[in-house]
Amino acid sequence: MTDRPNILFALADDWSYGHAAAYGCSWVHMPAFDRVASEGLLFDHAYTPNAKCAPSRAAVLTGRNSWQLKEAGNHGGFFPPEFKTFPAALAEHGYHCGLTEKGWAPGIALTAAGEHRPLIGRSYDEQKLEPPTPDICPNDYAANFADFLDDNPDGKPWFFWYGCIEPHRAYTYGSGAKLGGKSIDDIDHVPGIWPDNDEVRNDLLDYAFEAEHFDAHLGRMLAELERRGEMKNTIVVVTSDNGMPFPRAKGQEYEISNHLPLAIRWPAGISDPGRTITDFVSFIDFAPTLLAAAGINWNDTGMATTPGRSLFDCFEGEDTSSRDHVLIGKERHDVGRPFDAGYPIRGLREGDWLYLHNFEPDRWPAGNPETGYLNCDGSPTKTAILQSREDPKQAHYWQNAFGKRPATELYHIASDPDCLTNLADHSQHTDRREAMHARLFASLAAQNDPRLTNGPQIDEYPPAIEKWRGFYEKHQRGAAFAPEWAHPSDFQTTEGK
Repeated sequence: MTDRPNILFALADDWSYGHAAAYGCSWVHMPAFDRVASEGLLFDHAYTPNAKCAPSRAAVLTGRNSWQLKEAGNHGGFFPPEFKTFPAALAEHGYHCGLTEKGWAPGIALTAAGEHRPLIGRSYDEQKLEPPTPDICPNDYAANFADFLDDNPDGKPWFFWYGCIEPHRAYTYGSGAKLGGKSIDDIDHVPGIWPDNDEVRNDLLDYAFEAEHFDAHLGRMLAELERRGEMKNTIVVVTSDNGMPFPRAKGQEYEISNHLPLAIRWPAGISDPGRTITDFVSFIDFAPTLLAAAGINWNDTGMATTPGRSLFDCFEGEDTSSRDHVLIGKERHDVGRPFDAGYPIRGLREGDWLYLHNFEPDRWPAGNPETGYLNCDGSPTKTAILQSREDPKQAHYWQNAFGKRPATELYHIASDPDCLTNLADHSQHTDRREAMHARLFASLAAQNDPRLTNGPQIDEYPPAIEKWRGFYEKHQRGAAFAPEWAHPSDFQTTEGK
């Protein structure tokens, strides 16, 4: 065993905050996550800067916000060679690095010479299993983790990225009830942004069933570490890349979009385990934290500067009251607007409040209606919302999910976690709105956000999108076409199942 810690970074795909017993949830069973939280730290305010797969993962890997990453800040683009990742830095400093299944995706990462560029390490994907449903990945994640460990005969410290696809869509409708033994009556709260009916509740149960698949493999990985005697010297990080794949969640910038579960276990480095951290942390904090844990100075990595901060103060139980906010935002996610334009947003989550600035409020926030609102995965819940549009009593569901939005939004999260009541134009909140706007834009200016300096002339239609336009056109025509680095449901447009 080496003195430098091993690192297991477990990343679920589209798993939302609150959905584990550690957070008080009774209908999503995540015993492995709960164990990591009870034996380490449970984070109550962890946020991704950008609630979509590729830009969120890019922030994790680089310690930079998406507006600092050029095309890597978008969904389905290119990862510029100039941005180095922290696993690459770990490898250069003697770590054995690898991953299973989904790393940074969907997108293309090439070297300056145009060759394939691994951002995390070697892929371990040979071990397969019979999945419980046709829509669950056949990767035996835990067995591939064991292969990775076996492939480290020199006893180097190691970093492993567990890139589970679940609970990403598609789902097998009814699997949560039929295979997971769940009942729609188990769900104690359906967010007010969706209709509360049997279809939506079954969709939630199917989501829970797939989240539990992620957790089951995590449990097997923890057992493997115990069998090998490596639990004490291993940092285990468990989180998700963005919120659940439901309307107004994944792909947007609301509380349900960016607020994510997080637990970290490190017996050698965390004092007084079992604590809950209520301070705000951002995904840009992972890279500086894990490099510091490995004893690597950021200035010795060749990585671009980071606005992220080490979480060692949280590990050591120090007063962290300065962690009082996070920045969030996005440029372009999926195509689906004229000229494949994005829907640029920047936001500030501070205290009990969320402030959002929508730069192009004349655009459709989830994609244009004629293309099927492509920044929202197809699902029974999406179908239910689209079908309810003509009912005056339910039309607000469509408006919240797909309708156009004002330039500014302000929500009191403590009393309105579903972000249903926009307080931006309420006179009693004018001072707060203006103060949050000023803090947001001052922070963005300090990070050289091109949206502020270039304004409408920002390059939001980069050449990379040409590679993707054909993909979507073929997909909409029903052609079978999926690059090896993408999961087909990343681009699902069909409504329902």
